[in-house]
Amino acid sequence: MSFAIRMGIPEMLALWTDLSQKNTAGTISKQELSLYNKWGKAMRLLSQDPSYPSLHTHDIEPLTKRYGIKVWQSYLENNTSRAMRMYWVYGPDRQDITIIGLEPHPEDKKNGAYDKVNLSDMPDLD
Repeated sequence: MSFAIRMGIPEMLALWTDLSQKNTAGTISKQELSLYNKWGKAMRLLSQDPSYPSLHTHDIEPLTKRYGIKVWQSYLENNTSRAMRMYWVYGPDRQDITIIGLEPHPEDKKNGAYDKVNLSDMPDLD
């Protein structure tokens, strides 16, 4: 089963569009290119199989409680300081996954680690 990947609005859509345009124009920095490549790979894997082993996908209970919808986290990278994480939800349609956040992994040994994570809105249903 494959999923269509959608971008949460406005933040996720704007970030992905910016990185894509810079990559096409050849004006992307090394750091941005690294993020673009890792994020692109993670989205390809996610669209094919949300439980793909290297994604280490798991639900984030504090965010699920805060937003009232099950929020998942998948890895873009691992074993690095402040490794990037992608936050997402199923929907709005049955075969959709919507990316609603992209942030460094919070310090999960501290209480309230996910309190600082801000997620974007879901796209409108057209």
